[in-house]
Amino acid sequence: MTTGLEGTANGTAGAGGIVGTGGTGGTGGTGEARAGEVPGLSGSDQGWEQGAGPVKATASAATASAASGSVAPAHLHIPLRSTRRDTLLCVVLALVCLALYLLPTGFEDRLPDNAVRCRATVVSVDNERVHQYGIVRMGTQYVSLRALDGPYAGQAWQAGNELVGKMELDKVFAPGDTALLVLTLRDGKVADAVAQDHYRLRTQAVAFGVFALLLVVFAGPTGVKALLSFVFSALMIWKVLVPALLRDVDPILLGLGVTTAITAATILLVGGMNRRGLAAWLGTLLGIAATCGLALAFAGPFQLHGAVRPYAETVLYSGYPHLHMTRIFLASIFMASSGALMDLAMDVAASMAELVAQNPGISRRAALASGLRVGRAVVGTMTTTLLLAYSGGYIATLMLFMAQGIPLENALNLPFVAAEVMNTLVGSIGLVTVAPFTALTGTWLLVRGKGEGVSVYVRQE
Repeated sequence: MTTGLEGTANGTAGAGGIVGTGGTGGTGGTGEARAGEVPGLSGSDQGWEQGAGPVKATASAATASAASGSVAPAHLHIPLRSTRRDTLLCVVLALVCLALYLLPTGFEDRLPDNAVRCRATVVSVDNERVHQYGIVRMGTQYVSLRALDGPYAGQAWQAGNELVGKMELDKVFAPGDTALLVLTLRDGKVADAVAQDHYRLRTQAVAFGVFALLLVVFAGPTGVKALLSFVFSALMIWKVLVPALLRDVDPILLGLGVTTAITAATILLVGGMNRRGLAAWLGTLLGIAATCGLALAFAGPFQLHGAVRPYAETVLYSGYPHLHMTRIFLASIFMASSGALMDLAMDVAASMAELVAQNPGISRRAALASGLRVGRAVVGTMTTTLLLAYSGGYIATLMLFMAQGIPLENALNLPFVAAEVMNTLVGSIGLVTVAPFTALTGTWLLVRGKGEGVSVYVRQE
């Protein structure tokens, strides 16, 4: 009768080591396994997969069971809620988010220092000078408002609301509405009042609160990590990406750096600091690099200027004519698709990790083939996701083309339409490449080589 964990083909593991066939434990054999460690897993593997004490304690219990004469299965699943590495990453990322929040963008001096913003309720409106022309309105709407907060709370003001006949820019107030009131000060007194727009911050805060609550309730600790990565991504875009672009930092290199940081935080935080997360992250980075290369390769043949993006030309006229808008446009292509690349890479890596956990003796070739099959199944729906995401914002434009009888050939050659076509196709090609990239990195990181003993994969749950 053999005792202990099953080791290599020539021996069994006892309480103190690995012994030859028919051994009953003790010392000697082909190698030692210190108490508290998992046989067949190298020291570097244990440090990366296990992190800290909970796994070693479980492994010690398995070793004690081996000494008592019970036989453990050849593959050992060790459930792990959270390792010290994961907890440390959460703390570090939370501190980074706090630092980014407090970090000045360097453009604070552009904000007017003689303006006060506050919520105000609309008491009454005067539409006498508003003229209706078909479906649009032009003229001046006079709005009487009462401030609800700020240093002038309770005071009433009359503000002008200019209507220019553009429905996407104009706003029309009615009594009872809540508006964002901007008061301009001169010599310490209010010189002008403007009803900037409807006040939407509270509604946005409620929507974000519902999103965060559902995420945490449904996903638990993983939802908290996902929320943290969401906040980190938003801060990286507003506090790092946008100011650096305005300072004329190379958009391609900057975009690669920001997406590398965001994907690392998202994948390693949510997926865990283990080989599965590392495989997904490396696969994502390779896919982003491929997408970036494709965007640069197609930039010349498509003959597009970066000003095809909304408000891009306005930025040039705002004192930044030196910006390379075309390179900013190219960087936006691979940045926009990085989220879908992450999803696909994690799908493939997680599937391969579970496969190896259930079948530790699988060969690298079989694992790679399985990873590729998973990638083929997922990549079809993900490319459709990109198409729907990019085309959803242009439904009205497509309706206009059909209503005006514009030939499809003419429409596809319009610069802003061609830009979206390039965006969709280059991003989709990147998606196709990320599946085999992740299958390769997963095979390299998750599958043990032959003759190295039992493959033990620590699964996070």
